[in-house]
Amino acid sequence: MKIIIMSDTHGNYPLALRACEMAEPVDAIIHLGDGAEDVQLLEAVLSQPVISVAGNCDSRSTAPREFLWETGGKRVLLVHGDRYGVKNDLSRLEQRGLQMAADAVFYGHSHHALVTNLSGMLFVNPGTLMDSETPTTFAVLEITSEGMSVCLMNIA
Repeated sequence: MKIIIMSDTHGNYPLALRACEMAEPVDAIIHLGDGAEDVQLLEAVLSQPVISVAGNCDSRSTAPREFLWETGGKRVLLVHGDRYGVKNDLSRLEQRGLQMAADAVFYGHSHHALVTNLSGMLFVNPGTLMDSETPTTFAVLEITSEGMSVCLMNIA
């Protein structure tokens, strides 16, 4: 299973669509908040549902703030990250992942891409797809019988 993970598009729908085109074909699209309108546009244009959570800038979104997604025999916790202080450290989010018995935790909010392992869980922050001082990045996750592998991708 191949999954594209993005976050913090903040209305930059063209870069979100470009990321999807770069990663295709994919089995699932995940958006980790701060871009609810972009989620709606992606679903309409790609005719594919987007699994999403709401971020701190998505006040009108009906998406949940947190979602435990079970796929490919894995439990994946999806959050935006603002409620867990991810700009400072990952300790609170790590504890939440352990509480949820997650195999992986996907989060955004900080606009800084990161892939790491904590307490046996894969943590992925795809970064941001917004023109800013940070690189425009997204992540591609593959789940196979051997496990999970992730690659951070940069849109030049």
